[in-house]
Amino acid sequence: MTSNTRRLVYFDTWAHPIAVEILENAPGIELIRLEQDEDEAKVFEIMKDAHGYQMLAKTEMQPRWRPDRAFMEKCPNLLAVASLGAGFDACDDAAATEMGIMVMNNSGANSDSVAQHAIGMILALGKNMIRHDRMMREAPGLDRMAYPGLETTGKTLGIVGLGQIGRRTAKIARHALDMNVIAYDPYISDQDFIDRNAEKTDFETLFRTSDFISVHCPLTSETRGMIGAAAFAMMKPSAYFITTARHFVHDEAALVDALAKGLIDGAGVDVFDDEPPGPGHPLMQFQNVLMTPHAAGITDVCNYNMAKWGAEQWIEVLNGKRAPRLVNPGCWDAYVERHTKIIGHAPVG
Repeated sequence: MTSNTRRLVYFDTWAHPIAVEILENAPGIELIRLEQDEDEAKVFEIMKDAHGYQMLAKTEMQPRWRPDRAFMEKCPNLLAVASLGAGFDACDDAAATEMGIMVMNNSGANSDSVAQHAIGMILALGKNMIRHDRMMREAPGLDRMAYPGLETTGKTLGIVGLGQIGRRTAKIARHALDMNVIAYDPYISDQDFIDRNAEKTDFETLFRTSDFISVHCPLTSETRGMIGAAAFAMMKPSAYFITTARHFVHDEAALVDALAKGLIDGAGVDVFDDEPPGPGHPLMQFQNVLMTPHAAGITDVCNYNMAKWGAEQWIEVLNGKRAPRLVNPGCWDAYVERHTKIIGHAPVG
């Protein structure tokens, strides 16, 4: 080990072994693997010298290892924290920004997988595949005419969040399913909407006019709880709500209430307040709800991409460069100061 060694810590495992293979062969990087059941004193004795911290998914990580302010204050040499996929809500990004620590994700690595999952939910719900499957399993002599399906042609898909995943969902819906696509995203330009195959609209219009609503925004202080009882009440009674985003963007109790009252025709849900959801979860009472265990991005290609992209991004960061997928760009000035203090020179940005 030399003074030029950069130390990167991770717990348990990576999404795919390609990450470890890449990083173990990268000059100047020491990769340190820890177990989540390790003693805290031992972990922080190692973390005080760590330059990078690779998180697990929030639901797979013990709360004590989530990088909140208290955690990061025990890591005086920490330069960056990374999530496995697109979501970064396990990290206190506001505290990291203030402290001059980069938070980075792998936005785009799981985009095709999650978009395809959302489209699959649209088709399964619209065609009543869930109801039909359950009817066939539960009752002899079923009435196959009881639940006629919807054709997607000409139907309106409303997308909340037109980033990497949202734009791919829009492209498939528009070009493969002949759907009209509208979207709400206050952070992109008018030209972005055109380029991403969607018509710009406001939040209320999207909820009032869409036949299907698919949520693809990150969980932030601004999006937390943005879809609640008022939003569900705006929806058509024939409409479907789909989310492969993050729990707490929508109000889970309000969704249960909307389904119980028949305010919407069904839902496809991949994220939950408590993950994984138990067998008594209130959404399980509904025949018109399709549930998956936060698995929209779990595919062979996606796992490989997340690991490979993550490893390559770490190599750039630990060699003094700005993170390609930086989610807290407001940290940069403080990061330059922190990097200079820890490493001895400014990063390249």
